[in-house]
Amino acid sequence: MSKQGIESFGETLRKLREETEMPLRKLAALLDIDQSTLSKIERNERKANTEMIDKLSSIFKVDRKSLLISFISDKVAYELLEEDNPKDILKVAEQKITYLKQFKKHTDA
Repeated sequence: MSKQGIESFGETLRKLREETEMPLRKLAALLDIDQSTLSKIERNERKANTEMIDKLSSIFKVDRKSLLISFISDKVAYELLEEDNPKDILKVAEQKITYLKQFKKHTDA
């Protein structure tokens, strides 16, 4: 797996900001959050929220899907970090997602 695939959302965010040479204070203002909050998100000391995804995608002109994957995979990884059998949990979760999508498709029809 590439480093890019395992970077945390905060690391990805910091990388995007630094690549565009955008000051922390400017991005914080664009996101309408405090500069210290953004700094903590970049250091993985605080979690971002889903509302940031669309804004960041627009600001940095990057694919929303890749940001969302990074964001949600962080949430899943931290949730399973202390579990003894994370791979088994993920496997069952994937099966449940498939089932729920099929169930939802039938109830929406």
